[in-house]
Amino acid sequence: MKHNVIIVGAGALGSHVALLARNWDAKLTVIDFDRVEQKNVLAQFHTKMGMRQNKAQALAKAMQGLFGLKLHPVPHRLTEDNVAALLGRSEDDAGVMGLEGIGTTLVIDCTDNIEARMLIQGYCKPNGTPCLHGCLSADGQFMRAVWTEDFNPDPEGFEGEATCEGGEQLPFYAMAAGLIAQIAQRWLTDWIKESHQLMPGALVRLA
Repeated sequence: MKHNVIIVGAGALGSHVALLARNWDAKLTVIDFDRVEQKNVLAQFHTKMGMRQNKAQALAKAMQGLFGLKLHPVPHRLTEDNVAALLGRSEDDAGVMGLEGIGTTLVIDCTDNIEARMLIQGYCKPNGTPCLHGCLSADGQFMRAVWTEDFNPDPEGFEGEATCEGGEQLPFYAMAAGLIAQIAQRWLTDWIKESHQLMPGALVRLA
């Protein structure tokens, strides 16, 4: 049975993690309700061809066109009502989504707000679903990749604070996404969990 990897959030982190996961022996699903805007092209793996489209669906089209990779997009906001269906994937849910025979292996949280992070952790932690949280600071100068059993969600600096809007920190976003992808890949291949903190010029192992 293939690995099943679910990436929640297709922004600066999630879109690049999906790009770097294209060679994994896995069924890739991306969940995001948002749409591609002009500002997203600067910092995210989205193109002008995807403008005004749902991010998950635009990313799926880009991955299919560039690499021939079928990515399963879920263009919905994660909520208390659907989190079990989207992250837990019972047999009935999997049948509706066209994913029969594929069980959840790994959830990668690339969201940018505390409500979504707590919702994901609130499902994954008590249900024993492996989940790696990737968090970027709004100024793009700091990130953490932490497994859910050791994760403490931090609120934004202020409500609605934009995260990673400009493209000047794009190399750091790519480093952060690469670190998340590397940690996830090591778990998928060797079942080893690592957590790290990254800043420009410094990488610190947390666990």
